[in-house]
Amino acid sequence: QVQLVESGGGLVQAGGSLRLSCAASGRIFSSGTMGWYRQAPGEQRDEVARITNGGRTVYADSVKGRFTISRDNAKNTLYLQMDSLTPEDTAVYYCNAWGYNGVKLNLFWGQGTQVTVSS
Repeated sequence: QVQLVESGGGLVQAGGSLRLSCAASGRIFSSGTMGWYRQAPGEQRDEVARITNGGRTVYADSVKGRFTISRDNAKNTLYLQMDSLTPEDTAVYYCNAWGYNGVKLNLFWGQGTQVTVSS
């Protein structure tokens, strides 16, 4: 089975920074894309950023220039460096990754980590 464990969330003032980590274990599809999503109260879960195995990145317009996604393939760990945070970034942040459930590829999700930005 695949497990994704996020860490690094917390409370920060506007303008501050946080670095999220997502440690993946189990039968991870190492060639797959990994990503970060976030969900604010009462809102849908939206994509924040994703990164391919080769390091190509895509960002949501709302975080471009402020967030940086990266991954350490040797450690199966995904990161999200978040700078210049605003209260609008407050949400639960989830990572995802592709892995095997038996012989089938599935998209797995972590349990989420809360990020709260105070004004």
